Amino acid sequence: MKNLKVIAFTHKHVELKDLGNLVICNEELEERLVSLKNTLDIPEIFYIATCNRVEFVFYGAHELSDNFIAEFMHKMNFCVPAERLQCYLGQVTRYEGLAALNHLLRMSCSLESLVVGEKEILAQVRRAYERCREANFTGDYMRMIMDRLVKTAKEVYTHTDISRNPISVVSLAYRKLKETKLPHNARIMVIGAGETNQNLVQYLKKHQHSNFVVFNRTIANAQKMAKELNAEAYPLSELGKYKKGFDIMIVCTGSPEAIIDANLYRMLLNGETDRKIIVDLAIPNDVAPEVIQQFPVHYIEVSSLQAIAEKNKQERYNELDSAGVIIQQNIQEFLPLLKQRRVEVAMRQVPEKIKEIKSFALNEVFAQDVQALDPQAREVLEKVMNYMEKKCIKVPMVMAKEIMVNNAHIDNN
Repeated sequence: MKNLKVIAFTHKHVELKDLGNLVICNEELEERLVSLKNTLDIPEIFYIATCNRVEFVFYGAHELSDNFIAEFMHKMNFCVPAERLQCYLGQVTRYEGLAALNHLLRMSCSLESLVVGEKEILAQVRRAYERCREANFTGDYMRMIMDRLVKTAKEVYTHTDISRNPISVVSLAYRKLKETKLPHNARIMVIGAGETNQNLVQYLKKHQHSNFVVFNRTIANAQKMAKELNAEAYPLSELGKYKKGFDIMIVCTGSPEAIIDANLYRMLLNGETDRKIIVDLAIPNDVAPEVIQQFPVHYIEVSSLQAIAEKNKQERYNELDSAGVIIQQNIQEFLPLLKQRRVEVAMRQVPEKIKEIKSFALNEVFAQDVQALDPQAREVLEKVMNYMEKKCIKVPMVMAKEIMVNNAHIDNN
């Protein structure tokens, strides 16, 4: 186990903007890793990059000394100045053996994520592994590690509440919208084309909502969002002229004061009197208090969603101990399996060698004696030899497995 190594750069020690310098694009990944494997004699490796971490997971007897990591980084040919590369060397986290396995399990279960309980990390790790597996950078050892990461993460997500309650304001807003049982043909007015609104409308689009109109101060940004939604786009200055009505208003702009006052809201209603849904995700709110007071609305606003998010976040952190127990159980289950697999791989040639010995004995050493036997005697001899062959294959493999599993002093590299 001690030959499992991880060299990690994460949000805990590196500024997120600086992590981007360590990301390798798919087009260059194979060339760089081939060079690294050959130069440093690394049998298996895979590389993970997300928005808050860059990690190299590999199998090898190398000591993760400062000199080795410096050479490792140099061979990866990162396009950063030498002095900046030196800074990264002071921000690296290194893991070996059981600590490396524990770290990989915690990472895949999102215990090490910027947002604890975010399931996307497991998918990202699997994609990273698959890229490297398809390029033949990984082998049997990393396959077993990856299988255990997936198994453990699924158990953590199934048997704990670490990812059950959403903690992003956008996902909570969408959940609140779902509770209103809005029809798929609802008219959705989007005011503001920033990231928050983009994320929310993507939820709606994914669930078959298609009747959008987009307003934004910068018309180019409104048009970009509208193109993805197959919608109309207008500058924010024309909002008061819009006469097609709405069922849902989603608003989030960078304005320092409310932009939807009672007068503008009345014009947007265009004579309609039914209760509307307003999702106001701006800080400060984009909808003036008098709108809520004077009109029948279902108002979903950011401060109440943030309070729910904080509560859910704390509930996720309360699940860390339970997730840790599942991880430790999986480590204890995995170590004997890894040892057994090492024996299987090491003894893979035993059956063929025994078959060769049997064939040589019958056809070379004792060929004349065998030829002198009558057919019945030959049949008996063949049965005896086949029986001995099976036993000679099975017995040493079983004994070797038992020795490897039951004797802690045996080296399990």
